[in-house]
Amino acid sequence: MKVSSAEFIENYSTLADRALSEPITITRNGCDRLVVISAEEYSRLKRRDRRVVELADFTEEEIAAIAKAEVPPGHESLDEELKDWRP
Repeated sequence: MKVSSAEFIENYSTLADRALSEPITITRNGCDRLVVISAEEYSRLKRRDRRVVELADFTEEEIAAIAKAEVPPGHESLDEELKDWRP
């Protein structure tokens, strides 16, 4: 559901309750600006964040598979994102 920021302010209680079951997108000047979601949904999304692992966590087979991996065709645009990347 999308609502303007003015509409969200006017109907805060109702829309906050609705955000418990579906995301509410708040717009400003017609552009998406914020999304209100339930704390439960936020927690679920946070659990899906990237997990950092060390090389020692991988088996020899996993390391070999990663070394052989190739980027599928059609994703060449991602190379541009790596140009300025520094570890």
